[in-house]
Amino acid sequence: MAQSTVGGDLGRAGRPAPGLRTRLTLSYVLLFAIVMASIGFTFHQALVVIVHQQAERLLDGEWSALKGFLRSRDAELVWAYDPEHPEEAFTVEQLRRVFLLTTADGEVVEMSNGYSSIGRESVQTIRSVLQSGRTATVKRRGARGEVYMVRMGPYGGGGKTYFAAIGMKAGETERIPSRMLAVYAVSMPVMLLAIGILGWYASGRALSPLHRVAAAAQTVSGGNLSLRLERLGTGDELDELIQTFNGMMERLEANFEQMRRFSMDASHELRTPLTAIRGQLEVAQLTARTTDDFRRAIAMALEDVERLGRIVQSLLQLAQAEAGQIRLNLEPEMLAEVAARQMARFEALAESKRLSLELEASDGCVALVDRLQMERLMDNLLSNAVKYTQEGGRVAVRIRREDNEAVIEVADNGPGIAAQHLPHIFDKFYRVREGEKTASRGVGLGLAFVHWIARAHGGRVTVESKPGKGSTFRVRLPAHPEKSGEARAG
Repeated sequence: MAQSTVGGDLGRAGRPAPGLRTRLTLSYVLLFAIVMASIGFTFHQALVVIVHQQAERLLDGEWSALKGFLRSRDAELVWAYDPEHPEEAFTVEQLRRVFLLTTADGEVVEMSNGYSSIGRESVQTIRSVLQSGRTATVKRRGARGEVYMVRMGPYGGGGKTYFAAIGMKAGETERIPSRMLAVYAVSMPVMLLAIGILGWYASGRALSPLHRVAAAAQTVSGGNLSLRLERLGTGDELDELIQTFNGMMERLEANFEQMRRFSMDASHELRTPLTAIRGQLEVAQLTARTTDDFRRAIAMALEDVERLGRIVQSLLQLAQAEAGQIRLNLEPEMLAEVAARQMARFEALAESKRLSLELEASDGCVALVDRLQMERLMDNLLSNAVKYTQEGGRVAVRIRREDNEAVIEVADNGPGIAAQHLPHIFDKFYRVREGEKTASRGVGLGLAFVHWIARAHGGRVTVESKPGKGSTFRVRLPAHPEKSGEARAG
């Protein structure tokens, strides 16, 4: 297991795995790299389309200008413009820079030197364009590798249909998207570096509460469980983590306090009979002279040994119960009969204290229980009620059914329990020591057994008490649907 854990924390080369801050920063950089690459690709494609559309518009303008200057005269096409007019002369010069004019059979009427570098169009191309009756824009490559955008289409004049083509160099325009992409690729590492620095700083700020939690966890010890972290007030996951950490610390503090109290009480309970045994034997060793003296000393020591054995046995049984090692033998039982049998065991003690023992039970209150454990539950509740109720008092056991629950109540009008003790009344070795007599002092495990037995049967136990007005212990168990006559009788 240890090797597996170490292997999980180390990289393939045996080096520690990168920290969370590093992984977050790399995630930021990778995410932004993907986004920026997508944006760059999309922008490049859009720019290609825009450049092509711009070239199309320029060729549309030149094609329109061609119709204004190339006109029919005497059954021939001639350039109609004023050579003395600078703008007209410049426009015609631009139109004739890359220009081709042929007949429908492919006979060249006019071809500029610029178009000669591209090469004359084939007769098949000319006839195909003329048959379509529409203009078309194509790309052509010159003798030196230059790229030309060429607009070609039918041109009418002098009652004839000619083939005309106007071209323009697209080299510079075509290189604009590529140059943009190159500049973007060069600047992208710089931007990613800046994003990495910002991501490192941002992840550090975001993880600072985690470092606080980790630092606080490292300082936690058995004697330092009161540590609490201040919430950020943001209501986010980190705030929830801090709240969870504080809740965990509260539970740990409560558990450690319970363990400390249990250890102290268990040590006290075990030390008391051992001290008594040792004292009795030492006294017998020093003062006993006859056989009867030794027998009395041994008998008193055996009583304390018996008490010690009961404590150890109770602790063992409770530990086994909480560890799930005690298996319940569940059968339908009439709870009123179980209560009546246990109350009979306390009649003599109740008479000696002039206590009134009463049973109020409704017919047909059946529950699926383990008889032995349910008798122990009843015995512990009755023992406490009879033991702590003053002479002339009253102890009542009530059995009834409420909806789908069987309810067992053991009520007395004894001294009651103060409110500060109620949250701990079912803890191991916890006892209310106010007004307690040494002779009636118990081990402090009875109510812990009651709590476990109720939970093991899928129920719960609660207590209501006020000083001077007595206590009521209420056990709620899942009721069994069988009728009273079908339940197992005593």
